[in-house]
This record gives sequence, C-alpha cells and structure tokens, in this order.
Amino acid sequence: MENFKSGFVSLVGRTNVGKSTLLNALAKEKVAIITNKTQTTRTAIRAILTDKNYQIIITDTPGIHKPKTKLGQTMICTAFMMFSEVDAIVFVIEATSTNIGKGDRFILEKIKEAKKPCILVINKIDLVPKETLLHLIDIFCKEYEFESIIPIAASKNDGITQVLEEILKILPYGPKYYPEDIYTDQTLRQMVEEIIREKALKLLQDEVPHGIYVETEKCSMRKTTKGQDIYDIEAVIYCLKESHKGIIIGKAGNLLKKIATYARKDIEEILQTKVNLKVWVKVKEDWQEKEAIVKKFQLK
Repeated sequence: MENFKSGFVSLVGRTNVGKSTLLNALAKEKVAIITNKTQTTRTAIRAILTDKNYQIIITDTPGIHKPKTKLGQTMICTAFMMFSEVDAIVFVIEATSTNIGKGDRFILEKIKEAKKPCILVINKIDLVPKETLLHLIDIFCKEYEFESIIPIAASKNDGITQVLEEILKILPYGPKYYPEDIYTDQTLRQMVEEIIREKALKLLQDEVPHGIYVETEKCSMRKTTKGQDIYDIEAVIYCLKESHKGIIIGKAGNLLKKIATYARKDIEEILQTKVNLKVWVKVKEDWQEKEAIVKKFQLK
C-alpha cells in the first residue's frame, strides 16, 4: 500500500530487562504481564500497533536464560525462532550492565546470524549516571553495527516515541494485516491465564512462581436477571508440590482470594463488563517436563 508501512518486529533480551514494559508502552495497552520476577514471559505475545500510516506487529519473546527444563528449552527456542520471520529486531539491554555478559553475548551472536536490521534499546537509564551509559554505548558500538541505539526508561514512558520512530524507518510499505481495533492476537482464555499468573507471581513467595501455570477451563458470557452481560470464568492454577498448593491458597484461603480479586478487576477492565471468576489450585508434578503441557508455550 502506498504510504502505509507495515511489518513484524521481535523484542529480544535477557530476563527482566523490561521487554514487556516496553511492549505495553508502545501498544498503549496492557498486552504482556509485568512482574519483578525473572522469566515472566513464557511464550511469544504479540501487540498490534495500528495508526493511519502504519501497522506494526511486535512480539515480546521469553527472556533468554540458561534452561533447566523442557519448558525452559521451549522458551529459548521460541525467542530465536522469530528472527527468521521479522523485518526488524529490537534488542533490549539494561543500562546497569558494565559490559557484555554471557547472556547478551549469546543474543548478539544470534542477531549477527539472522542478518536482520537491529535496534539496540538500553532500558532503565534512570538508574545510572550518564558516564556509565556512554561507556555501555561505546562497548556495544564496537561489537555490531546497529541501525540505532536508543536509551530509554520504559517504566517512565521515556524514549518510547523514539523507539517507534526508529522501527518505522526500517519497516517496508505493505498491507494492513489486522483490523484496526485489534491490539493483540491473544485469545480471551490466554489473556485470563496470563493475568491470573501475573497476580500470583506478584503475591507468591520466591520458591513457588516458576512452578505454576494456569489453565482456563470455562469462559462464557450470559445475561443476569437484570439483563446485563456477565462472563463466567473458571481457571485452575497448577503447581508442582502439595506444599506449594498450601502456600498459593494461603491461610483460610486468603491469598487465593487476593489473586482472584486482583485478576477479576483487570479482566473486567479489559472486557468492560462484569466477571464471575472462580479459581482453584491443583498439583501436577513435573508438568514442566510434560510434552503436552509444554506445547502450549511453543510459537504458534
């Protein structure tokens, strides 16, 4: 299409560098869940940015880490599988880095192999002095010829416009792939699962979060006796151990109630209607190694 740009972009980086925060800031919507725990993103989550002059499909990929389970291996594969299908890569690093660590070096080598235009985004610049930032820029400039290097503070919405502008410089002219009112390709069930997991991650003790996953078992809309729309949603939080189940439920069920309440509020905001949410906890040992479950996290 003449004067209309469109294309696909992959966000990549180590765990907890702020990719999901950047994605949400670019989309101006809550597309990806955000917590201060590592490995929050487990699968490729797409945000669709549409304007009168462009449509950008940006994928937030799982943070790069050393995999210890089949789930971890799947997450790493998902992150790099995107490279062959995108028009541009956005490599996110932390401003607090003093050099190129093993994780960033590994990602950098994959970017070199892909031979795709790449923008380096240095996040969390609000945490370091200018001299540290300039030193980091100098180190990375010597390693690879990036299309541009953009310092940002995603949590403060600082530098987001510049990232968008640089992406648009790279993207080709093309068609509109999605309708204008679509901002993610996640299904409602997937969004419910991610929102519940986000609330659990924020409220749970450190030893539990990575051992949980959520499945939506029911998601249907009905009319109340007053003729108002309401969604009935039922979901299960699966954990690895019986002891973890007790932690998730909490004393007198208080923690599980908190998880469900916070999740319901977010879901109602997205759906703009009332939600009747019921959440249970069940034990499923070694689920991270079970092929049928891990497939859920593979790139679709």
